[in-house]
Order: sequence, then C-alpha cells, then structure tokens
Amino acid sequence: MGLIIERAIGRVQIIEHSHNTALAQIDGLGDLSHASIVYSRDERYGYVFGRDGGLTKVDILEQKIVKRIIQSGNSIGGAISQDGSLIAVSNYTPGGVKIFAADTLDLIADIPAIYDNNKQSKTVGLVDAPGQKFIFSLYDAGETWIVDMKDRHNPAITKFKNIGSLPYDGLITPDGRYYIAGLFGEDGMAMLDLWHLEKGVQRILNHYGRGEEKLPVYKMPHLEGWAMADEKVFIPAVGHHEVVVADKNNWQQIAAIPVHGQPIFVMSRPDNRQIWVNFAHPRNDTIQVIDVDTMKIIKTLKPGKAVLHMEFTPRGEHVWMSVRDEDRVDIVNTETFETINSIPVDKPSGIFFTSRAHTIGL
Repeated sequence: MGLIIERAIGRVQIIEHSHNTALAQIDGLGDLSHASIVYSRDERYGYVFGRDGGLTKVDILEQKIVKRIIQSGNSIGGAISQDGSLIAVSNYTPGGVKIFAADTLDLIADIPAIYDNNKQSKTVGLVDAPGQKFIFSLYDAGETWIVDMKDRHNPAITKFKNIGSLPYDGLITPDGRYYIAGLFGEDGMAMLDLWHLEKGVQRILNHYGRGEEKLPVYKMPHLEGWAMADEKVFIPAVGHHEVVVADKNNWQQIAAIPVHGQPIFVMSRPDNRQIWVNFAHPRNDTIQVIDVDTMKIIKTLKPGKAVLHMEFTPRGEHVWMSVRDEDRVDIVNTETFETINSIPVDKPSGIFFTSRAHTIGL
C-alpha cells in the first residue's frame, strides 16, 4: 500500500499497488507543498511532514488522521528511528530538530541548531541511522550533527564542524554506513564514515557542483534520489544536463552521462539494472532510463507536464510517477515501458509506498 501527496489541497490518497487502485482520500493535512512521509514498521501508520510545521499521523487501515500537531513554523522532512519508536522532524523555522514518540506524538527532545554565539541554523538532510541515531546538517553553519537516542531522555550529540559551505541536503547509503551532505556554496561533498567517525568529515567528488561556469540551477536535486548499482553511484549533476557516475569504492568520478535536462531524481529499479531520471523545470515533461551495464540511455518517455516524483513497486515490475500539471499518476511497466494504468490525483507530488518502512534512510 502507500500514500500519494496531493500538494495543492492538503490531502493524501491511500493506494494499493497489487491491483493499482486508489482506495480513499484523507483531508486536513495542511501545507503539503514539500511534504514527505515515513512509515511505522508494521506499515499501518504514515507520518506526514508538512511545510507548515505540521506532523500528522495517518492510519492507513482505518483511513483517518490519528493525530496532527503543529510542531514548528516551517519544516522540511523527517525520519523514523531504527526501532520505530521515535519520529524526528527537521525544521527551518525555528532551526533545529524535534523528536516525538511515534505512538502519541508527545515531544521527547527539542534540539535547536545553535552555532556561533547563539545563531540558529536551518536543518537539512535528516536521516535515521543504525544504533538508534539521527543525522542532519546545518545549512547556515556548515556542520553535521549525530544524535544518539539510545537514552531517549538524554540525547547524546556529536558535532562535526566546517564540513563545507551551505549543505543543502543529505543521504545515508542503503547499508547505513556513509552519510553524505551536498554543498550548495562550493563544489564537492562532505562524507562521514559511520564505522570510523574518528576519521572526521572527508571531502569527496571535489569537482561535483556547478563548476567554474556558474550555471542557473532551476531546482536542487534530491540526494535521497541517488542510485547505487553495480559498484557505481549515479548522481544528479547540479545545474548541468548530466548524470555523474562515481566508483562506490573510492568516490571518484568515472563518467558523466548526457541527459535531457537538469536531473532531480536519479533512481535505481530494485534489481539495479535500470536508472530512471526525471528533470527540473522547464524540461520536466520527460523521463529517461539508463541501462546500468552499458551506462547508456535506452528509453525516453514523455508522460506529461511536471513529472515530479517516481516510486518503484518493491520488486520493480512497475514504476508510479506523478504528473502534477495533468492531475494524474501514471503506472508504467519497467520492462515494456507501457503505461498500464493512470489514477486521477489532484496536483500529485510525492508517492510513498509502505515498503519504505524497512529501508534505512527512507
């Protein structure tokens, strides 16, 4: 099952992907213009993070809101802990992270992102990590913090400073070992090896970014949309019409694949054989598919205006894609590339299947 964000009207649709149908709609979720969702480990509850600071717990089986709170002025995503008992929310206003009990949404910890003599930073790139930890970066401060919640009443915070200028997003690799922050203020990325924190922050992909020619960036790529397949990392270039390919073993760039536009999501089919790419405005009516083995584009699709998000079924036979400006979600066969069904959805953006409940960083 899963939830689809209807971003313009503060609503989610409940769907199921065995028969590719919509089951119900739930209203009253506030500003969903940059919403994301995580799931309880039994896949029954979805936790929706709204741009208005709202945190909403949705019961998928009973098709209703269990509880909704406004926990900040402006939030930008969240994460669920390794054991499923804690929900963390990343905030722009006021900057910091708040952590709540998953069952009741009671506040457990409030961690303001304070730096440099009482300045407060936006927080970005919040993910869960093994060992009951959360990791996030401070956009204004150029820092990455690790919060250990094994003792929920006494969070232990480890701070890594001077990671680089303006970290705008972060990801954790599927095995939970590496946390990587993208940098908007300079080229390159900042990486933490969670197995060896004594090494501190390491800089990787030093030429990754806008480069010497400062090209316009219409939308920053989502780092959680990186793909890892066949010992390679496929990364959306910043401001360039390329997918960058790096060696996963040494984080050095080995190729750049020319594509239709500025990539936003670069996503691997679950079997890692294909990479599916969507693009920023004004070229966001297109999807391209890259064959991992040859690193060549094997298919270009034109679903419609504003393809914002893609989500693979757990074993990858289908991909669902939101076509926002045409008010629908298309379901595409990943072998034949045929559209097998379309579901009417009001201004759809994020599509989140409950299988995410069992994946680190999602």
